[in-house]
Amino acid sequence: MVLTWCDDSSLVVDKLVDRTKGQNAAVICFYFDFASRKEQTATSMLGSLLKQVISGMGRVPENISRALQEKQKAVSGRKPQLGDIVEMLQLITSSQPTFIVIDALDECTAVQRVRLFDSLKEILEKSPNARIFVTGRPHICAEIERCLAGRVVSVSVGPAKDDIIRFLRARLKEDETPDAIDETLEADILEKIPRSIPEMCVVAIVSRIQSCPTG
Repeated sequence: MVLTWCDDSSLVVDKLVDRTKGQNAAVICFYFDFASRKEQTATSMLGSLLKQVISGMGRVPENISRALQEKQKAVSGRKPQLGDIVEMLQLITSSQPTFIVIDALDECTAVQRVRLFDSLKEILEKSPNARIFVTGRPHICAEIERCLAGRVVSVSVGPAKDDIIRFLRARLKEDETPDAIDETLEADILEKIPRSIPEMCVVAIVSRIQSCPTG
């Protein structure tokens, strides 16, 4: 059910999957890729989540299946629009606890983030058991807290410097051209790269949310 994600969101997904094993709950996720930001719209992102949650249900309950079929008939002949996808996600997520993990939200364009926030608000209004976990660079936290006002929990995380250095040393030992790196260059690498790795913000939306403030 999972597309792709970075190490930090992978830990979130793995933990959620372990915690919900054997329960009637869904864990779905989406990774925003800077290289594909023009193609990764709010519509395509939520459409991917919809496909994941449906495929993970196995046998779709009859009432949900019937409602989905009616919705599909309504959009017959055209691609489902954002509102159609939101309605279908509302229907499914209101019937079971659903954990949505969104990775690298800061790579989503500003216009699409606004549409995504509006859609997530609509989903949560109908799905009180839905929970959303978002990862991104620290500057995205303020935007999330402003637009998804409610019980938002955020934390900044980052790798320990010693862990980064151990990783770099291991990779340098695997270099196929060891003579190309002398002691000075190696010391420069071990000093500058750990300082260049930014922290990441992890946000959890843990309850129903209110309207996004204007102005």
